[in-house]
Amino acid sequence: MTELLNQEDFRAALKDAIKGREAKNASFSKAWADGELQRHHFARWAENHYQYVGPFADYLGYIYCNTPDTCVDAKDFLLQNMYEEELADIRHTDLLIRFGEVCGTTKERIEDPNNANAVTRGLQAWCYAVAMREHFVVATAALVVGLESQVPDIYKKQIVPLRGVYGFTEDEIEFFELHITSDVVHGERGFQIVLEHANTVELQQRCLQFVRWGAEMRYSYTKSLFDSYVAPDLVTA
Repeated sequence: MTELLNQEDFRAALKDAIKGREAKNASFSKAWADGELQRHHFARWAENHYQYVGPFADYLGYIYCNTPDTCVDAKDFLLQNMYEEELADIRHTDLLIRFGEVCGTTKERIEDPNNANAVTRGLQAWCYAVAMREHFVVATAALVVGLESQVPDIYKKQIVPLRGVYGFTEDEIEFFELHITSDVVHGERGFQIVLEHANTVELQQRCLQFVRWGAEMRYSYTKSLFDSYVAPDLVTA
């Protein structure tokens, strides 16, 4: 890419950077949607997912610190996103813990990083590194476009069997319902910030690279859950 893309073409390129790497198509997501998991698999998911999304407000805080005061729209979005994660009616992580407890794990286990696998810890470290070290628009592209914008499509496939196959109540799956709606908004605002502020060829190229890497990271993380916790049960069976 040698010329600056217009916003329409750049949006299309950002979406293409995710294609073929969607976490909704990873083996754990497919087993979940097909009704093949058991509650102890969801417990392991909660223990790992907490280590990835638990620090999400921290990631955003680092991006906020790297965002110039002149980029008011970006700073406002980051603050709002942090507020929703930590200070709204109920913390998102509290809903995740509630789901995990219903599945047979405990708050203590969920909060203990020793219960996450190596790929999960790698994803967390990558998020911290990107948030702290990269240009704010590149970090926004990676974490909001590459990672967070995928959430509605993932959970829309997973929430149906949670109700109909696995037998969870609406209160128990509030975490998923909330993110189906909130992350549509977050994802779109992330797109808008990247489209507006990635205003050089170099920034556009780096945003595309980090969206691609972000999608690969989330896909690998999701696949690792199947490899670590589901596949061994299948071998035993």
